Amino acid sequence: MANTPSAEKRHRQSLARYARNKSARASVRTAIKKAHQALASTNLNEAKEAVRLATQALDKAASKGVLHANNAARNVGRLSQAYAKKATS
Repeated sequence: MANTPSAEKRHRQSLARYARNKSARASVRTAIKKAHQALASTNLNEAKEAVRLATQALDKAASKGVLHANNAARNVGRLSQAYAKKATS
């Protein structure tokens, strides 16, 4: 356990950041999962909206430092590619 007041404060801050980041990551994962489910369905408009929302969530998480920028870009690219493949078929 922390022995100094500054170390105790850093520990409290790290717990708060952990909880905030965990929530944000869970939201991003949910958005990605919904996008994949929408892509698997036959409704193209629903898939487009789900991909848009997932992209928005990924970009927001990356800008806040919850996700690495390359991780977000990779996921956005894969979702966009999957949507484009579905839209052309």
